[in-house]
Amino acid sequence: RQVGDLRRMVDEFSSFARMPKPVFRDEPIAEVARQALFLHEVAHPEIRFALDAPQPSPLLVCDRRQLGQALTNVVKNAVEAIEQKQESGDGGGDEQVTMRIEEEGGQLAIEVIDSGVGLPSDRNRITEPYMTTRTRGTGLGLAIVKKIVEEHLGRMEFDDAPGGGSVVRMIFDAEALARLDVGGVDFSEEVRASG
Repeated sequence: RQVGDLRRMVDEFSSFARMPKPVFRDEPIAEVARQALFLHEVAHPEIRFALDAPQPSPLLVCDRRQLGQALTNVVKNAVEAIEQKQESGDGGGDEQVTMRIEEEGGQLAIEVIDSGVGLPSDRNRITEPYMTTRTRGTGLGLAIVKKIVEEHLGRMEFDDAPGGGSVVRMIFDAEALARLDVGGVDFSEEVRASG
């Protein structure tokens, strides 16, 4: 009965947390990334944060608030992976989180690279709702990120970082997104349906 009660409570939380449809506008993506990093930089002065982005910032048609939330969630996971490494006694080195933005062939990629504990062995399931490897995790952080990325016509990839840690890559079809910028109107369903 208690498990059923908890599940219901979680389901209610999910519907409460249901995200509104994205509203697409042209945004300087490096600025969105910088804000996501800044929040964690202030809270975790012991970790080095870096942003590697072209100047001037590439523009991406996106919902600034939702994409900012996705980047914040990924950086939060990176920080928690570093803390987990430190708690296990492996830390103490030069811990860092780097966000890299690259444009190529109509695509825009955002990578978050950390020096934390690395990806779990079951990495194919980490974006599933309620799947977590953290003791205090809800398992909703990366599920929310995946939903936001998919609504922005993107995809996610996960890799091991050289020298330990992980790489989370979000790849967006900037050209398809550019067709969505019609004064903040949401046409993502129509574009997705037309391929």
